[in-house]
Order: sequence, then C-alpha cells, then structure tokens
Amino acid sequence: MRPFILLLFFIGCIGCIGCGKKLVLNKTNSNLIPITGEQFYQEAMKMLWKQRDSFAVKEILAGNIPSFLLKLIPINVTAKDTITGKVNRATYYVMPDYLSVGTNQNWARIPLTPIAAQLIADSLQCFLPTRKMVNDIYTNAAIKLSPVPMYIHRDSTVTMWQHHLIIEGQRKQQKGLIAGIKKDVVISDLLTRSAKTNRVAIYGWHLPDGKPIQPLYTGHVNWYADYSHGIRLIFRKIKVNGKWMDYTKVLEHPILKKLLTDESVGDVFRY
Repeated sequence: MRPFILLLFFIGCIGCIGCGKKLVLNKTNSNLIPITGEQFYQEAMKMLWKQRDSFAVKEILAGNIPSFLLKLIPINVTAKDTITGKVNRATYYVMPDYLSVGTNQNWARIPLTPIAAQLIADSLQCFLPTRKMVNDIYTNAAIKLSPVPMYIHRDSTVTMWQHHLIIEGQRKQQKGLIAGIKKDVVISDLLTRSAKTNRVAIYGWHLPDGKPIQPLYTGHVNWYADYSHGIRLIFRKIKVNGKWMDYTKVLEHPILKKLLTDESVGDVFRY
C-alpha cells in the first residue's frame, strides 16, 4: 500500500503568495513510491469509475504528479469599469496542462469527476476556471492543438488512455501552456440555478478558429467523466491592481468579477 499524504501547502519563496508561480508539495513521507502515467492506467483499467476517481485522488495527493505541472503560467486580463472608466487589471496563475498522474518522464492526463477535482483543488489551494477564464487561457496558450473527438466507450478508462496518447502524438514534445485538447470542468452558477441538482459543468475544447466545440453544459450528473474532460487548476490568489485577493472575493465584487466572468453570456456568480 502506497503512503497517502493529506497535507499539501505552499512553502518557500517560489511557493509564496508574493511569487505565486509554483505550487510546492509538502511531502511528509519520504517513502513515496512513484507511479508513472502508464502504471496508473494499467491499474485503473481494472476499476470502475468510482475506484478510478479515488485512485487518482490518492496518487495525486501523495505527490505522484509531474513537477512541470506545478510551474504555473501567468494570465493577464483587464476589465473596464463602465461607470468610472477605470481599467482594472489582474494576473492569475494556471497549470500549463491538465491534471495528470505520473512523473515528468512518464505521465498521463486523467479525467476526473468534479467531486474529485474539487478535493484536489482545495488541497492545492487552487480552484477550477470559469468559462471566461477558459477562453482567456486558450487565447494565451503557446500550443493550440486541434480537438480529437472519439465516439465509442467515451467514459471508459481505455479510451481516456488512448486519448492521452493521441494528444501526445499531436504535441510532439512541444512545451508551454497548452489548450484545445480537452473540455474544461468549470465553475458556474448555472449549476445552482438549474432545476437539476448534482451536475457537472463543462465548457471549451476550442477549434483552431477559436470557437469552442462544447458550449457551457450541465446535462451530465456529477459522477460522470469521459475522455474529453480535463481539470485545469488555477492558484486561488489573484493579483488585482497590484494587490493579492482570494478568487472568491473577486467573484463577489460587483466590478472586479468582470475580470473572471462574462455576464453577457450568462457567466454570472452569486454568493
């Protein structure tokens, strides 16, 4: 049995709020047994979705996550206050790729339910993006790959593994912020406004012309995840007009929330 490490937090200069560019795992057990992305999927093939979800959470929280994912990329955004004319500016920091299990030499993207994704995000002091943020991340991506839809056994573990390998064939060892390869699991108040409860919100999978295949959608139950879903984590502290704010405070603010959301397309939050 591999050791399960629950405690993860930000330490040191490169992990502090003042730097905000790298997540640092505090590994409390030096006996961590590394697992590669390929090994993860070999074991996950034998599991049902719930076991696979739990397995991914256990391995990621134990520290079996490629270190390159912990080096966050800044995204700069602006929003104009239509009343005062002031241009507000913000910088938030995102993972360069979707959440994965493994090492820098052998890793694999793993779709997760929003339940598992939120647990990992909370443990890493991160949050999931809004629809507007997904668009802004795509705009800023250094690597923009064409989506590759798959049509059978969409929620099977083998299809998830195959899709990862297809993306790697497209990527061809390019490095940097990548987008266009997954639909994002997002946060949206549509989840609370809908008559149907316990849902997952997904959005994105942008085509080369910048248009997303997937509009904001909450039709799936929250235990559903398929090969096309990806988990992009964002550090929860955002620099707004030169000062650090928690993302929840930004979303609560009547003016500053426009930095992260777009009310013109119903991307609204009410706390």
